[in-house]
Amino acid sequence: AQKNDGQILASSGQMQGGEEDAARQYERIRRSESDEANNADASKLQEDVFWFGGGMDLTPFYGFEEDCVHFHQVNKDALDKLKPEYFPRYKKWCDEYFWLKHRNEPRGIGGVFFDDFHYGGFDHAFALQQAVGNAFNDAYAPIVERRKDTPYGQRERDWQLYRRGRYVEFNLVWDRGTHFGLQSGGRTESILASMPPHATWRYNWAPDAGTPEAELLEKYVNGREWV
Repeated sequence: AQKNDGQILASSGQMQGGEEDAARQYERIRRSESDEANNADASKLQEDVFWFGGGMDLTPFYGFEEDCVHFHQVNKDALDKLKPEYFPRYKKWCDEYFWLKHRNEPRGIGGVFFDDFHYGGFDHAFALQQAVGNAFNDAYAPIVERRKDTPYGQRERDWQLYRRGRYVEFNLVWDRGTHFGLQSGGRTESILASMPPHATWRYNWAPDAGTPEAELLEKYVNGREWV
């Protein structure tokens, strides 16, 4: 792409995983930079412009207090090493970003999210990107290890597919990365690679009160503070 006669480079990567009874975990890291012409003098000096964006969030199918606390604590520990104000700031941004406006509900239990980050120079901005990326396994792998042998049946499978529908809605309707990729003429197959292979919708449906499914929505998927 071209901008003000300068080159723009954008690169991104994403990782995700999921278990039937555990959670869907998603991480995206992104780097963009450009060389913009400085027309203040005849030499047209080139100024390097960069920014980073990324984060990770957790979308559980069933709620486990220790998993939610663990996930957020790992994120907090990672960001506290840079600046203690980063975790509450980007946790709040994550809660606001992964919000389904058309349903007035969050997608999951949140995590951390940031974008257009260029503060403190390249090394500091890159350190934030690295902190989030390096925390991914510590945040997610223990949850999978605890839940991977939990038995499940058709009821749990149906609920998983229903909750995946919310994930699809967010990615197609609200996600900035999806919009950017499609509008910039990116490769559609790659842009939509994060979509779940199966998802379902039910008209005007809600789980029965007192069920584990209802507990997830009432107790866990509500934008609360975990640490």
